[in-house]
Amino acid sequence: MFLKSVWSVKIAMNTSFSRAAKRSLSFSGRTGVRDLAAKDGELRVFIVAGEVSGDIIASRFMNSLQTLSPFPVRFAGVGGLMMSHQGLNSLFPMEDIAVMGIWELLPHLSTLRVRLKEAVESALTFQPHVVLTVDSKGFSFRFLKQLRARYGLLHRVTTPRHFHYVAPSFWAWKGGESRLKGLSEFVDHVFCILPFEAEVCRSNGLAATFVGHPTLEDVLELKMNKCVDEWKVQGDGEEFRRNYGISSGSTIISVLPGSRLQEVTRMLPIFSRTMKLLRHKEDLTAVIHVAPNKHVHNYITNAVHDWPVSIVLVPGGSPCMKYNSFSASRVALCTSGTVAVELQLARLPCVVAYRAHILTEWFIRYKAKIDYISLPNIVLDSSVIPEALFGGCTPSQLALLLTDLMHNESLREKQISAAGTLFDLLDPLRRVSGNSTQNETTPSMIAASLVFNS
Repeated sequence: MFLKSVWSVKIAMNTSFSRAAKRSLSFSGRTGVRDLAAKDGELRVFIVAGEVSGDIIASRFMNSLQTLSPFPVRFAGVGGLMMSHQGLNSLFPMEDIAVMGIWELLPHLSTLRVRLKEAVESALTFQPHVVLTVDSKGFSFRFLKQLRARYGLLHRVTTPRHFHYVAPSFWAWKGGESRLKGLSEFVDHVFCILPFEAEVCRSNGLAATFVGHPTLEDVLELKMNKCVDEWKVQGDGEEFRRNYGISSGSTIISVLPGSRLQEVTRMLPIFSRTMKLLRHKEDLTAVIHVAPNKHVHNYITNAVHDWPVSIVLVPGGSPCMKYNSFSASRVALCTSGTVAVELQLARLPCVVAYRAHILTEWFIRYKAKIDYISLPNIVLDSSVIPEALFGGCTPSQLALLLTDLMHNESLREKQISAAGTLFDLLDPLRRVSGNSTQNETTPSMIAASLVFNS
C-alpha cells in the first residue's frame, strides 16, 4: 500500500557520503554545523525525547555524534536513563511528557505547558548549534515551533538547525499528508525510520531522509547475529531458564504491556485475565518486561502479586536479557509499539493488542486510513501478526489467538518467514544497493553524519 520508491543515496562513512549529506541538507546561506562547532570549540546539541523508545534512539544518536565529531559535544535537554549514560542531565523527568492519546492528555495539560515553557527557555539559554527532537510529536513540534518563533523575536543571525527523528505517522490518518506542509516552518529535516516516509515528506516540502529502523542496531550492539546476510538476534534461552529457575517443561510467554504508565495500567489487567484463561491448558510462566520508567516499574511490581500464573519480571535497559527471554519464549503478547519489530528480529511469533480510552478509540476509527496498527503489518501490508484491537481486545480473544500461535506451526512459520522480508525493507542500504548496513554503518550514525555535515 505504502511501499513507494525511496530516495536513493548510498550512505557510507566516506567522502561520497559527506557530499551526499550536504546535498540532502541544503541550508543555503547558513554557516554549517561543523564550522560553528569549530568556531566555538565545541558542538552544542539540545535534545528532547519523551518516551522509552525515544530515549534509546536519542542515546544511540548521542554516542554516534560523539564518535563522529572531532570537537567536544555538549548536550542539554530532556531524556531518560539511556541518555543519561551518554552525558545528559535531564532538565526534568522524561516521564512528565510521556503521554499519548486524546482524552488521556487532559489531566496532564497543565504539567505539559509548564514543561514546554521550561524546555524552550532552557534551549535559548543553552544556545545550541543543533536541536534534535525524537518522536513524541505532540510535545516535540510545539517545542520546535515555539523555539523557532522565539529566535525570530530575538533577531539572531545564527539560529540552530532543527531536526526531528521519527516522522509523524501522517500515513495513518485521513488528511495526514497535508499537515506535513506546515512543518517545514520549524523543522529543517526529518529522519524517517520507515521506507515509504521520506519521499512523501519531500513531496510536501519537508526535507527528509530514510535512515533505517532503530531496531536494526540491536543486532550490532549485542553481536548475537550468527548470519551476516540476515537481520536476526538469537539469544540464549537455556541460560535464561537456568538463571530464573524455569523448568524445561514450562511454556514461557513473553508479556510486554508497554512503556507508558497509561497504557500499562490499561493493558496489564487484560493480559492477566488472558493468562488466567490459558493456565488450564498449559504449564505457563509469564515473563513480564518492565520498561525503564519508575512509574511503570512501581505499578507492575504491585500489580503482579495476584497473577494467576508463575511470573518473572525482566527489567528494561538490558537488551541481552530481553533477547535471551525472547529465545526462551514460545510466543509473546504485546501492546502495539516498537516491540513488535523487536519480536520479529528475535523471530518470536506474537499477538499485538491495543486498547485506549473510548473517545480515543472512536477518533482512531473515524480518522485512521490504514488497516493495521503494528509496524510489521503496516510495512508488509499484510496481516502477518494477529491483532486484537479496541472492543476486540478481550481476554478470551487474546487467549484464542495465543493458543493458535503456540500450536499451529503454519501460523508460526508465517510470522518467522515474513521477518526476513520486513528487515530487508527497514535496512536503507539493502533497499538501495542490495547490501546490508551491518558492516558499514547504523541508523544513528547515518543521522549523526547528516547533522554534523549540515
